[in-house]
Amino acid sequence: MNNRSIMIVGVGGQGTLLTSRILGDVAVNRGLDVKVSEVHGMSQRGGSVVTYVKMGEKIYSPIVEKNEADILLCFEQLEALRWIDYAKKDGAVIVNTQMIDPMPVITGSAKYPENIIEKIKENYPNTISVPALEMAKACGSVKAVNVVMIGVMARRTGIDREIWLNAIKKIIKPQFVDMNIKAFNMGYEFEEVK
Repeated sequence: MNNRSIMIVGVGGQGTLLTSRILGDVAVNRGLDVKVSEVHGMSQRGGSVVTYVKMGEKIYSPIVEKNEADILLCFEQLEALRWIDYAKKDGAVIVNTQMIDPMPVITGSAKYPENIIEKIKENYPNTISVPALEMAKACGSVKAVNVVMIGVMARRTGIDREIWLNAIKKIIKPQFVDMNIKAFNMGYEFEEVK
């Protein structure tokens, strides 16, 4: 397997770090070398959160450079726009349709950009938009957005579904496993309506 670079972007509280732990477990389970690094601003206050995950035969650094991410997993539209330059042109860009207003929008000093996903799709043909918040609610908790997104991504990795499910069972607290497996499966089966 070639080395794979994945960036997970979102805002504080969306579960990017849990997502990277699940990805790391999947990589280790497959016998791959994996490196994870997180970079975040005011994550406790809804600030930007970025996590890099690299996996492959031998990984020397977790940092993903511009135009290097094979997968850009975006938990929020504006964060997708902020980090889009890091995706390869032919990479998979998976964007949650959810919009979370940053502080400048909340205070009225800026407007939330329009048509973000459409603009991204113009330059990144392998972009998928996912109504992950609605899907997570249908599973029983808005906190399952990240696991819905993991499901969407997992289907595109070629890694066996059972390996992902085992990682979820191992890392998620037992009382939330069933709901998160439902969220993962919903994401895994998701087909974007074109």
